[in-house]
Amino acid sequence: MKIAIIGAGAIGGYVGAKLALAGEDVTFMVRGANLCAIRNNGIRLILADGSEHVAHGVRASNDYAATGEQDLVIVAVKAHQLEAVASDLAHLLGPQTSVVTMQNGIPYWYFHKHGGELEGTVVRSVDPSGRLADLIAPERVIGCVVYPACELVEPGVVRHVEGERFPLGELDGTTSERVTSISQCFIRAGLKAPVLDNIRSEIWLKLWGNLTFNPISSLSHSTLVDICQFPLTRELATSMMLEAQAVAHRLGIAFRVSLEQRIAGAEKVGKHKTSMLQDIEAGRDPEIDALVGAVVELGRLTATPTPHIDTVFALVKLLARTMGAQEGQLRMEPRRDDDAPSASSGQTLGRPQKCANLIGVKSVSATQ
Repeated sequence: MKIAIIGAGAIGGYVGAKLALAGEDVTFMVRGANLCAIRNNGIRLILADGSEHVAHGVRASNDYAATGEQDLVIVAVKAHQLEAVASDLAHLLGPQTSVVTMQNGIPYWYFHKHGGELEGTVVRSVDPSGRLADLIAPERVIGCVVYPACELVEPGVVRHVEGERFPLGELDGTTSERVTSISQCFIRAGLKAPVLDNIRSEIWLKLWGNLTFNPISSLSHSTLVDICQFPLTRELATSMMLEAQAVAHRLGIAFRVSLEQRIAGAEKVGKHKTSMLQDIEAGRDPEIDALVGAVVELGRLTATPTPHIDTVFALVKLLARTMGAQEGQLRMEPRRDDDAPSASSGQTLGRPQKCANLIGVKSVSATQ
């Protein structure tokens, strides 16, 4: 297949490298340091067992028109970055080109071929202008849920941490020739890509944890196990998940695991920083609307109360606004002895070396 990967971050880089190493014709649509690195050195993949593999035959370009029509386009940017690339994506589309969307959260196409009274509804949280469906026609889309954990170590170098599963599904639940072909392509590359008859249910299963643990972790600067083992945040996570479950049920979604199992799974991951917390610490624009705001919106559409989700959404949106206003990030650092208040100030010295300051620092630019 001729395959274009839009974005060569952690997931785009991992998928593109695996496909290229399996012999597919891969082009990364990237810019900046990633563009130079991949052009000069290919893309390097460090697997969980420590082995390293370099795909030298890949191409990298920032010229969509020159790249031309592809058999498959994999969109591996975050949901809030999608509109910025959507208009250029048209240059990659031929009459039979399929588009696999790898965004977390509720996708812009959610109500396309959904059926019922909400059929065709635009999810404004992820498509504020309503243009995404015009630029990337849902008829082309194959839904995908991303489970692997990866990180972009440096431009053109991706480390795979765990997981290989990329469930795929047609929006109408059919097992078409094209989704079967894409699944087989992924499987040849060593990925697990089962074809599901209800991709929305799988989207909700992953979102159930993301909409809860991501914002709580970003607000508290805590890992998954910390959130799950601290009684107050565990209770908050439970309340948010119950509200989300109620929204999903109104939309005809049934969860194949229990709430307790989902929380236990997050706790088992251990001292892991969520992607939203990593974005906050790195000064990147966090992915909030597709993960949290969209659930608030769907709650309104289905007349389902979501008070706990609403509150956390408001707080994390304010956090993102604060970061943007000061053009920087917020991070926690141990307080140094010379940061402690003096005795003459009338304040208690306590144990400053174990306290923490919330520090604003200059933004770190994000790359694809």
